Amino acid sequence: MILCTHSPSSRKVKLEGFPLARAHRVDTHGSCCCYSCDPREHEAALPTGLRGRREKEAVWRPCTVKPRYGKVKTPSPGCHPQEDFSVFTRTEGEESLPMPEGRVFPVWRGIGASSGTGWSQGWARCLRWDPNRTDLAARIPVFDYPVWLVLCRGGRARLREVCQRGRGAIRLPADMLSFKLPQLFDIHQVPKVFREDSIISGYRHPRSSALDCILSSFQMNNETINIWTHFLPTWYFLWRFCVLCSTLNFLTDSYTWPLLVYMMLICVYPFTSSCAHTFSTMSAESRHICYFFDYGALSLYSLGCAISYGYYVMPECWVNTWLHQHFVPIAIGNTVFCTSLSCYSRFLELQFPKRSKALRTIAFVVPFIFDTVPLIYRILLCCGGSCSPTGALSNHCYHLLFAFLTCFLFTAHLPERLAPGCFDYFGHSHQLFHVSAVVGSHFQMEGVIADMTSRRTWLLNHGMMPSFLGTIGALTISLVINLGIIGIFSAPLLWKPCRSPNQPHSSTCGCKEQ
Repeated sequence: MILCTHSPSSRKVKLEGFPLARAHRVDTHGSCCCYSCDPREHEAALPTGLRGRREKEAVWRPCTVKPRYGKVKTPSPGCHPQEDFSVFTRTEGEESLPMPEGRVFPVWRGIGASSGTGWSQGWARCLRWDPNRTDLAARIPVFDYPVWLVLCRGGRARLREVCQRGRGAIRLPADMLSFKLPQLFDIHQVPKVFREDSIISGYRHPRSSALDCILSSFQMNNETINIWTHFLPTWYFLWRFCVLCSTLNFLTDSYTWPLLVYMMLICVYPFTSSCAHTFSTMSAESRHICYFFDYGALSLYSLGCAISYGYYVMPECWVNTWLHQHFVPIAIGNTVFCTSLSCYSRFLELQFPKRSKALRTIAFVVPFIFDTVPLIYRILLCCGGSCSPTGALSNHCYHLLFAFLTCFLFTAHLPERLAPGCFDYFGHSHQLFHVSAVVGSHFQMEGVIADMTSRRTWLLNHGMMPSFLGTIGALTISLVINLGIIGIFSAPLLWKPCRSPNQPHSSTCGCKEQ
């Protein structure tokens, strides 16, 4: 390619290139990159101000330049012999003249090119400024005069050099124009700790950086849906929380404090889960620690459910009983049990995967059963005719339905177990588990809000008022205890002795099972 410039000041410019064969078409450059000797085509390709000038006004000085490869080119048949040259010069005082016929071509491939978007490969240097005129160098990056591109060999390197010089002027670094998405791997290319049951492909690099983990959330892999199915609902729950903050007085009305705790935790647990799935491939240690926090957030969410159920959902016949008075302290103990057992189960995952799965399931089922016992008893009473069904109970029934579906998906690993490799990216059980859990949380939230509103008068007259210690205080105590448990289980991973400097470091991907 030749980059030909036209400047009003008529300064000296030197251009170099190689001619093309007659009627030759370069498909990799796009549909418009072809060569022709038709004078009408080149008349249309020239600037408007230069069209129609007589060829005798063009004062071109051909000079011979030896090509990089092969012999000196000979004139193309059918074209004027003086047109077949490699270097042209234009000196001061000479007018801006049209290029010879058969030399002006666009060089941008365009978006629709099969080989990708960008400039064509295999160019030679296209632009060379006269070293005797150093004052022109400041004008190169600005491009404040018309520019025409002419086909030649190897202009890509010179064009890159010009772009590098122009970065400071046009403020457009090339590195900002493209992002390279992380590479994906199959199950046999990653260590065993990163493998999922019946998921064959779509694994991220086990030593991904934080930026790679964030970029991978915009790339289709086997964790993408897991990330977004909990990240997007976080904003939905935050929106509902903000609406409640504008309608309820959470600061002075102690009756709303159980709902305040519940709404804070229903926003925290999906966000923590989304972060855990995003950054779980930075290392084997970070994977465990990320899921430690995920388990802690879920156990705190069970505490929020217990607090809201204890003050709003408790059956009338159980109000002020021993269970009602100790419901929240027992729920705090359940969070300790849930976080401890679920974190411990990760250390058994490689040697005893079935035992690890069973312990983790028990860790979350026990708090769920304790929290929902009052609700199930209340639903059975209404089914027996002791109370009239309400909209709140309908929402609670839907919540229980999705809760049982969530537990089934977590333990069954369906449908990917029936067709390994077919549901790697979309439709595997953990994605359905996330969706079912979020939908169940939605119905649970609607049921709690409906019970708080409809039962307010009766509960204030017959029940005990929510206290700061029984709501915000219980959440604070449980949070501190759970963070301590996570720290205890994370310490052996963080203090693991580093690899000796003399010990060779093996590649992470494609290594043997650990």
